[in-house]
Amino acid sequence: MPSPSFSLAGEQETHQQGFTLIEMLIAVAIIGIVAGIAYPSYTRYVERSLRTDAHAGLLQAASEMERCYSRQYNYTGCAITTTSPDGNYTLSVAAGGESDGGFLLTATTPQADGCHGDIQLNARGERTPVVCW
Repeated sequence: MPSPSFSLAGEQETHQQGFTLIEMLIAVAIIGIVAGIAYPSYTRYVERSLRTDAHAGLLQAASEMERCYSRQYNYTGCAITTTSPDGNYTLSVAAGGESDGGFLLTATTPQADGCHGDIQLNARGERTPVVCW
């Protein structure tokens, strides 16, 4: 016959089987605060990386324009690569005059890159808008 098991009076065995509601609320609040701080920084990082693609494309196109000018002593009729290296921007060239040095390159994108307009580079090396460079 098995011996009976006795427990001392007032002694209870408790085993926690999960998280309490308070612990869960605190964890969710902490995650919310961290996400609220991290998301804007991440968004700015993505915008800067997009603009870097535009910069690379514009500088490559300017190099192509100068290479063409060194062969024919004129910017008209020069062809450029029409997309940025990562394909995020469409590049175009417009004939210029004395004010911009001979050509104006423009990078446009439908994505949000943090700029309120197109990113441009002219033959004199002037970059607009300045905040986007």
